[in-house]
Amino acid sequence: MPNSSNGSQPEKLDLASIRFIEVTRETRGRFEELFEQPGAPKYCWCMAWRHSTREHVENDEKKRMMMALIDAGTPVGIVAELDGKVVGWCSVAPRETYRKLSKQQDDSETGVWSIVCFYVPRVLRGSGLASSLLDAAIEHAFAKGARVVEAYPVDEAAPSYRFMGFREMFAARGFKEVGTAGTRRHVMRLER
Repeated sequence: MPNSSNGSQPEKLDLASIRFIEVTRETRGRFEELFEQPGAPKYCWCMAWRHSTREHVENDEKKRMMMALIDAGTPVGIVAELDGKVVGWCSVAPRETYRKLSKQQDDSETGVWSIVCFYVPRVLRGSGLASSLLDAAIEHAFAKGARVVEAYPVDEAAPSYRFMGFREMFAARGFKEVGTAGTRRHVMRLER
């Protein structure tokens, strides 16, 4: 695996050797392995945009909540694996499994899957892994029956919400902007 801890640019990954795995009851250990690594978002467990009955939830409880979703068979996303090691995450799931993601969201619309989060370890950022995760997430959503894939990326200069991806990455894949969510996030959609 590339190592850019010396401050140099990350090496380009052999993207053809990356395997993408849906997180399920059977594969949840791979997801846990990634989120337990140093520097991973174990403070969130990708629960920021998911339904919760409480406003403030401790990290351990977020993990339990995510594991309960996975154990119940709720789609939550995909992980990327390289050389037997889990190296990335994308939260892609039916939009109704998340809380409201934008003010203009029409909850009566069906067949919409949302991409709300990416996690790529710092050492691999800039390697093309996020783009590969996006491609795999799009394919995964459509293979699971999505009619529309929706995302909420930011401009590259945005100081926050960068974990949601960058607008240009989505535009390059044919996503069209249909609105905004707050002051920084763009609502973008791809239909097939």
